Amino acid sequence: MREISFDTETTGLNPRGGDRLVEIGGVELFNHIPTGNSYHVYINPQRDMPEEAFRVHGLSAEFLSDKPLFEHVADEFLEFVGDATLVIHNAAFDMGFINVELERAGRRIIPNTQVLDTLDLARRKHPTGPNSLDALCSRYGIDNSKRVKHGALLDAEILAEVYLELIGGRQTALGLVTEEEQSDAGSMSFEPGELGTFNARPRPAPLKRPLLDSELEAHKAFIERMGEDALWGKYGG
Repeated sequence: MREISFDTETTGLNPRGGDRLVEIGGVELFNHIPTGNSYHVYINPQRDMPEEAFRVHGLSAEFLSDKPLFEHVADEFLEFVGDATLVIHNAAFDMGFINVELERAGRRIIPNTQVLDTLDLARRKHPTGPNSLDALCSRYGIDNSKRVKHGALLDAEILAEVYLELIGGRQTALGLVTEEEQSDAGSMSFEPGELGTFNARPRPAPLKRPLLDSELEAHKAFIERMGEDALWGKYGG
């Protein structure tokens, strides 16, 4: 499953009132694991930069003046997105800008069915809040110390970590396997009823056997009475 943790920066709050996109950042995830692929671009908004917006992201009209127009990067942006789900915090804001820019450039818009809003996820999981990106970083112990100002790619990277926490992704492996081992395990396929094997890292010290030898022998005798095709017989004693 391909997803893209996604963020934008803009000149203001109203895409239909003259405000424009100035930065796009996206981080690719596959089966909830970052692939290392990303998309990042600064965009010339062809207008001034309000002081309020500049204080948020630090992108001046002078800095953006030689950057490409959105219509010149629209196709490469859509190619990167493809049919992946866009994972966005407060998706209505970012998608409002993206789709207005796509309409203006004569390109297809991205439907709501292709978007997952992590703010909605957070509100369901933590109904008493707060659920801003910074608040969620604090809740989950995610380092956002580099986030002095908002930046689309940095925020997309941070959001990817927050998203994995919101869906419980970090707990899946319980720290027993490396990412490479996790990837290998995810590619295994077993027939129904077939027992797979998975090699977790060994414990530093083996657990002490909790059963007496007499109890193990009694259990083995019980399994033998179930017949050769019994499922339990396929496990070692």
